[in-house]
Amino acid sequence: MSKNNNQKKKKLTPNNNKTPQRSGYQFWLITVLIILIAGIAYFSKSSSAIEITNLKFDKILRQGDVAKVVVVNKEIVEVTLKADSLKKYDKLLKEQRSPLGSGRGPHFKFHILSGESFEKRFREVQDEMIASQQIAESERIGYESKQDSDFTGFILNWGFLFLMLFGLWFLMRRMTGGGGPGGQIFNIGKSRAALFDAENRVKITFSDVAGLEEAKEEVKEIVDFLKHPTKYTSLGGKIPKGALLVGPPGTGKTLLAKAVAGEAGVPFFSLSGSDFVEMFVGVGAARVRDLFKQAKEKAPCIVFIDEIDAIGRSRGRGQMPGSNDERENTLNSLLVEMDGFSTDSGVIILAATNRPDVLDSALMRPGRFDRQVSIDKPDIIGREAIFKVHLNPLKLSDDVDSKKLAAQTPGFAGAEIANVCNESALIAARKDKKAVTMQDFQDAIDRVIGGLEKKNKLISPSEKKIVAYHEAGHAVAGWFLEHADPLVKVSIVPRGIAALGYAQYLPREQFLHTKEQLMDEMCMTLGGRAAEDLVFGRVSTGALSDLERITKMAYGIVTVYGMNDKIGNVSFYDSKSNSEYSFTKPYSDDTAKTIDEEVRNLIAECYDRTKALLTNKKDKLEIIAQELLSKEIIFQNDLERLIGKRPFENETSYETYTKHTNGQHDDKKEGESKIVNEVVQEKKVDEDDQQSDNKE
Repeated sequence: MSKNNNQKKKKLTPNNNKTPQRSGYQFWLITVLIILIAGIAYFSKSSSAIEITNLKFDKILRQGDVAKVVVVNKEIVEVTLKADSLKKYDKLLKEQRSPLGSGRGPHFKFHILSGESFEKRFREVQDEMIASQQIAESERIGYESKQDSDFTGFILNWGFLFLMLFGLWFLMRRMTGGGGPGGQIFNIGKSRAALFDAENRVKITFSDVAGLEEAKEEVKEIVDFLKHPTKYTSLGGKIPKGALLVGPPGTGKTLLAKAVAGEAGVPFFSLSGSDFVEMFVGVGAARVRDLFKQAKEKAPCIVFIDEIDAIGRSRGRGQMPGSNDERENTLNSLLVEMDGFSTDSGVIILAATNRPDVLDSALMRPGRFDRQVSIDKPDIIGREAIFKVHLNPLKLSDDVDSKKLAAQTPGFAGAEIANVCNESALIAARKDKKAVTMQDFQDAIDRVIGGLEKKNKLISPSEKKIVAYHEAGHAVAGWFLEHADPLVKVSIVPRGIAALGYAQYLPREQFLHTKEQLMDEMCMTLGGRAAEDLVFGRVSTGALSDLERITKMAYGIVTVYGMNDKIGNVSFYDSKSNSEYSFTKPYSDDTAKTIDEEVRNLIAECYDRTKALLTNKKDKLEIIAQELLSKEIIFQNDLERLIGKRPFENETSYETYTKHTNGQHDDKKEGESKIVNEVVQEKKVDEDDQQSDNKE
């Protein structure tokens, strides 16, 4: 019995399928408008008559071609021609596009000042014709008088009012989101959530989500809560009320929620946080209440709110005194509804955001969102799994290796990997290839990292030489500094984002850094500026992004990590406040002066150390720069060939990867685990300043 009742409920639910009703309503509305336009064209018969002068009418009347004369409202005279006289005026009527087939009138019309003057003139003309024996007395033509309401005039007089009423109705319908077949204003507080149930299921499953194994385990457990609740409640546990998916953009939060909808087998409500926001006061709170009312009726079910930060921001932030914040009212209603659930209601809330720092603390507490599922950017194994998913629909050549692509795309999120695969297919199609090759993927990665190659950008030989020595300085410094990240690829081809060149690195996967490692990283970043100073005796604006990076690193060493002797073990970083846009300093002016001095000394020490290193390795700097000028792109194996291997025992991440993919280790799984432990991402782009860009 209960199963049949549930089926009846689904059929009677107004939210199950709104599209056919709305499309049928729109069809009838368009039909009525077409009929109205046709009626206006049909009843406005006077519009088909050709307007002539009274002198022209006298001439037509004297020639005996007039069959009927009608005076309308004592203002307009309508003239109908005889059937045998139509051919005489055929050319004129055709030029005026008048209908001639049936011979219906009126054919001509003209305006008069008064009915009495027209009657007098009409009688005089016919008297002259009878006197000259052009017509007999029996052939005298009379005229008719009638009062007619002009439909066109009616439209002109009242059409503006009707247009305003229709515009107001259409505006209210748009603001209410349709609200059903009639779009009534009373439905403005209804929820806009899209319902996915047994009749219209989502086809995405967990098998379509790659690289998020830990997050999938969390949400799989949520699905299991709904499918087998007694398994958990029998031991005295309570089913969690909500889970928050947190992660950077493009990591697959919404995709994971769609997979939950496809796997759950229970009704799934999906909407965005902005769907609650409306221009009317109280509408957001009303929609929250309506949403949870529908969810309770459909329990067990899942409610997914995407971009919840649209309504979940901290209350009181940025609010004017005495103002009414509709977002706060909506958030208050959401908090109350989540607390109002009973423990066995069978409704679970999923939410996604990439800005958890702005969410209200009351929304994040246990009892509302009990779990926070962190979705980070994938590691090398995750990227390989994501590549395999996106490579399936492509026609690939035999040289395409998903492992190699995963190793060469550090720091890429799922959306960026999908973009790389799509760009590679477009590049291959542009070159009229039958399959996508590894070179197409390399070009796609370059385009995603550095932007579109600017083939028409003219660079003078002197500027190209500066860029080559700048990038060579980075490469040599990173090669001979133990803790620095050696490059994987460096290019001096002009691109969209990297104005004149960029370098890509594969640093080691580690979460703790020592001061020595940070110092080596700063020295490697200063390698470009030091190379320019050493070779040319002057510096350019090409080190803008490098200087910005080392300044942040230096201030981090002094003020955040407590690695400076004078400042001591003190951190001025507040993780709970958005300190980047804060205008207050948690230290005195004397301390600020000391911090600035220590940062300047630290950067100067790194610069002197880098310049001394490049002076010692000037011959190798020259070799790399000349190779870049000739090839424009070089890889890590080119560095080994030109200046030898690194003088350190530890292997680079790229070397570790290359050995394992070349089959030098038999145990494939062991090799993969070592790669995972050693390869992590960081992309570095060297940009030229806007001034040099404008100069070019």
